[in-house]
Amino acid sequence: MKTQSRRIEERAAQLLSLEGKVAMVTGAASGIGRGISIRLAEMRAFVALLDIDDIKGRAAAAEIEAHGGQAAFLRCDVRSAAECRRAVETIIERSGKIDILCNCAGVAIRKDIVDLTEDEWDLALDVTLKGIYLLSREVVPHMVRNGGGSIINIGSGWSLKGGPRAASYCAAKGGTVNLTRAMAIDHGKNNIRVNCVCPGDVETPMLVSECAQLGEDMQAFLREAANRPLGRVGTPDDIANAVLFLVSPMSSWITGAALVVDGGGLA
Repeated sequence: MKTQSRRIEERAAQLLSLEGKVAMVTGAASGIGRGISIRLAEMRAFVALLDIDDIKGRAAAAEIEAHGGQAAFLRCDVRSAAECRRAVETIIERSGKIDILCNCAGVAIRKDIVDLTEDEWDLALDVTLKGIYLLSREVVPHMVRNGGGSIINIGSGWSLKGGPRAASYCAAKGGTVNLTRAMAIDHGKNNIRVNCVCPGDVETPMLVSECAQLGEDMQAFLREAANRPLGRVGTPDDIANAVLFLVSPMSSWITGAALVVDGGGLA
């Protein structure tokens, strides 16, 4: 006869388990996307890692498999409708379904609108916002046929407030939140939940790039970024854990939400 503690442990495992699920993560070669991919694989999902960085993407997939997980890397530029379609078709052919889509690919260009070129504007909006549209457009019909699914769009604290010298980034991330809400309304009837995770500053290659673009000292930049109630910048694991919650059965009645994960930075 099972003890009470054993039953509790099993129930906890069930609430977080992604056993048998198929997940797709964009921007998965490094930073937050890589952290999300690893966490979903640890919870027993098969994870398709999408990115334009072949070397880092393949290395991330190999790391997951080396630790007993299931993963595959697919080169995909999310600005391309054809490449998004091809990536989805590849995973459907392999696994027959996609249960989880995490749109994490993004570009941070630290310029105001006067200094920002049109090409830079297009790059930021196409990768960060249009990419969500293109890939979701391919995935949603498969989720409908499969009886449902979960989509997570990665926003930012600057989805909800403005930030300095980041016009295209703020525009794209602001659009991400409201696109999330619209998708949640449209596809709830299909048992597809759509939520947004809004990170604060997370120690990733993107944050290093932002520091370099602004010409600031990295240590001083990180000290300023850590000036928030919890006193530190975030880690990819912090964001991955929030994503895990939102794709797990624990959040079965949550959709259209923007979950801020920022150590209290917006408090």
